[in-house]
Amino acid sequence: MSTDHRDPRWTTTPITPGLLRGALDLERTEHGILPHRLPARARAQCADPQLAMVESQPSGVRLVFRTRATAVELDTLPTKRLYVGAPPRPDGVYDLLVDGALTGQGVVTGGRVQVIDMSAGTTELRPGPVGTLRFTGLPAADKDVEIWLPHNETTELVALRTDAPLAAVPDRGRKVWIHHGSSISHGSDAASPTSIWPALAASLAGVELVNLGLGGSALLDPFTARAVRDTPADLISLKLGINVVNADLMRLRAFGPAVHGFLDTVREGHPETPLLVVSPILCPIHEDTPGPTAMDLSAFGEGRLTFTAAGDPADRANGKLTLAVIRDELARIVAQRSAEDPHLHYLDGRALYGEADAAELPLPDQLHPDAATHRRIGERFAGLSFAAGGAFAVTGR
Repeated sequence: MSTDHRDPRWTTTPITPGLLRGALDLERTEHGILPHRLPARARAQCADPQLAMVESQPSGVRLVFRTRATAVELDTLPTKRLYVGAPPRPDGVYDLLVDGALTGQGVVTGGRVQVIDMSAGTTELRPGPVGTLRFTGLPAADKDVEIWLPHNETTELVALRTDAPLAAVPDRGRKVWIHHGSSISHGSDAASPTSIWPALAASLAGVELVNLGLGGSALLDPFTARAVRDTPADLISLKLGINVVNADLMRLRAFGPAVHGFLDTVREGHPETPLLVVSPILCPIHEDTPGPTAMDLSAFGEGRLTFTAAGDPADRANGKLTLAVIRDELARIVAQRSAEDPHLHYLDGRALYGEADAAELPLPDQLHPDAATHRRIGERFAGLSFAAGGAFAVTGR
């Protein structure tokens, strides 16, 4: 079939907010639409290039429409990442769901390349062409189609074509779940966008995901709290702690009030919404050793990207944070606040991934779970949080 956009067998549909889920903002670019997971005002308040990169990676963002089309094409301009000295990263994966079932996957080659030199602390953006994602052989009947964008690859949406008209999917009354967390929630080392643990948990629970997992950037930033506050939601979870240790960002004196402030802000917009605070999963290098997290240079010299804890355990006496300290503090804060906030709950992250799991499925780079572990975490989160007795157990909307 011809892919000439002038071919009458193709319908080109403008990409509008009604076709996108999981994005908090859409930026119009010279090529098309760039989904963002933080609003423009939040982005303007922080010049951190790490945050700019990860919030523009569309983890959990998907095109959703209803159509009788048997063929779908999506033109995109991806931004790939290349780490100097490390093996090339695979292309980002797009997942195709038809009536909720994964029926296809694809990649878009070409695009821009962001060259990152972690040793020198520099980045360079190299230009590249627009590419086309193509799915064919879809059933010739009315159906819901979802195209989940790569969770780890910034993606500008250029054009959407189908061989039959499409329409936005009506509201089916599913609960909206906002989740905020670190690179683990973002989907680091997951196989595809629907297999990151929050997407798996959302699928098992039958809820609509807004994923604010921001790699390296779950740092209790006030602008992120305001983004959660201002976004409609039926359920909210905040997975806090690991990035504060990674960055060696604050001491215990600052951490507790920052958590309180984050929760206060979220509660301004969602005073009675079920709110679940989740502490870090087990991460052996930082259980009792403070940050910062450093790249393991010996492994990097062998072409492997792994991490190590660069802090001194003795500095815990001076208020430096470890995961053990953070879990204790989060549990204390939630217990204190829940006396007046019955909709506030706590989940120890080690219930999602603990010592037995680490023995069976160790973190490959000492920091991030692999694809199998994402599935385990997602299944456990769904079982602990959405099932009877869990923080999100209430049914209906």
